[in-house]
Amino acid sequence: MAKEQEKKSVKIVCTNRKARHEYFIEDQWEAGIVLTGAEVKSLRDGRANLKDAYAKIKGGEIFLYQMHIGEYPHATYVPQEPLRVRKILMHRHEIHRLAGKIRNKSLTLIPLEVYFSRGKAKVTVALARGKRQHDKRDAIQEREHKREMDRAIKKKR
Repeated sequence: MAKEQEKKSVKIVCTNRKARHEYFIEDQWEAGIVLTGAEVKSLRDGRANLKDAYAKIKGGEIFLYQMHIGEYPHATYVPQEPLRVRKILMHRHEIHRLAGKIRNKSLTLIPLEVYFSRGKAKVTVALARGKRQHDKRDAIQEREHKREMDRAIKKKR
């Protein structure tokens, strides 16, 4: 019953749909994100975009780059910068493990989705390997074959 309530309390703000096409996703982590008050309100309104976003490890901390959060129109103080660098909150041992994997293999950190869980803004960060052009074509071809098979099965019924 607690899991049912937890699923209901998750509100997905935005997803990085391009990421699954451009990368092989190897591992995923849930992390918090440091935001200002106006940014949180903008996220609740759905004014976010992860299209070209990526994460880097600097000085033992993870930072999120190129995540666009639109300005909140009713903010009363200094306007926010939409593309500012934001800090991702993870445990130190998880960051060290990620840094080791990135250093040893040719992997990168990308955000997959931003959502609210129990009132807190969270981001799903994935360890990913870039796809080459032929990998992308193979994925498209496989998807089309599956679609055709589903149509044929549906037609026979």
